[in-house]
Amino acid sequence: MKGLLLRLSSLDADAESAVRVIGFFDALMTDRAELATLLRSTAALAECPVGVDAPGRGLVLRADPAGTIDLGEPPPGAAFREYADARFWLARPDTALPLDEIVLERFALAGSILLDRTVTNLPAVGDPALVELVVSATAGLAERSRALHLLGITPTSTLRVTVSTPPPPTTATSRVISGPVGAHVVSLWTDSGAEPAPDVRTGVGPVVPAIRAADSWRDACTALRLTSPEAPVVRSDDLGGLLVVVERLRPEDIAASPDVAALERIAAEPGGDDLLAILRAYSVTDSVRKAAALVFRHHSTVAYRLEHAEAVLGFPFSNAGGRFRLLLALTMRALGSTPWQDS
Repeated sequence: MKGLLLRLSSLDADAESAVRVIGFFDALMTDRAELATLLRSTAALAECPVGVDAPGRGLVLRADPAGTIDLGEPPPGAAFREYADARFWLARPDTALPLDEIVLERFALAGSILLDRTVTNLPAVGDPALVELVVSATAGLAERSRALHLLGITPTSTLRVTVSTPPPPTTATSRVISGPVGAHVVSLWTDSGAEPAPDVRTGVGPVVPAIRAADSWRDACTALRLTSPEAPVVRSDDLGGLLVVVERLRPEDIAASPDVAALERIAAEPGGDDLLAILRAYSVTDSVRKAAALVFRHHSTVAYRLEHAEAVLGFPFSNAGGRFRLLLALTMRALGSTPWQDS
């Protein structure tokens, strides 16, 4: 397909070439292509940027010949075709080719049909399913942009995603849009300075452009899996390189860890859950006294229980390497016991 339009135009904008262009778009529609596929294919065919400008629908998309799709206004000098409330454009930096007119016409016609199909398939305004669509990794860029628009969020603005069990409280100064996704509540925080409730187990994703909400959602899900009663709120921004490691750990890697197996033996002992709470508290405070205060135990009791845990695990917690190994083992066990399925 690469260079097809240029080759056809170099010959002549005759009827045969025009029919081939029409056939190209008809084939896309016959295959029930999505709007993103139409944008990519048209940009590759024309070998120049193309796009759709429909602010009333929450869609301002562009594609380049390399196949990249992103938000973008039409550049100066672009040629337009309008259908209903949408404008389709083609921006050739040099002299227009003879077949540009028919390409733009067929692109606009196909695009208008796909736009109507997208709107028809979307949940209605106020439907909590819109939140799930915004964070879904499988949703198309056009669908996500339209869902954001229906929620009153500009796709080019920024937000962060949080994942928790109960809905987070809202304040007069922060706008939070929440919806159920599986057994959890997913929230879109448009005020990046707002904070979730400190007593609710919540994973907090990074601030991202709204159209990239699925990225924040992914990291928030990982952060949620690392929460505990001692650390109910975990921010993915604070995980650093650990976030990369965590997202790549496979269940079989966790099952093969001898340290995780040792923690499971501790969990099976009488008072095992209490000792695991002490270990989690110690790993996040790095102090026997602070850990004791966190779990409401006397520091001498905590010190004694830590000695027992060291004997079971087989390494000391008194040095930096041991504390890191303990934290890693607790992290792996938390991941193994709380699998998460993306939407």
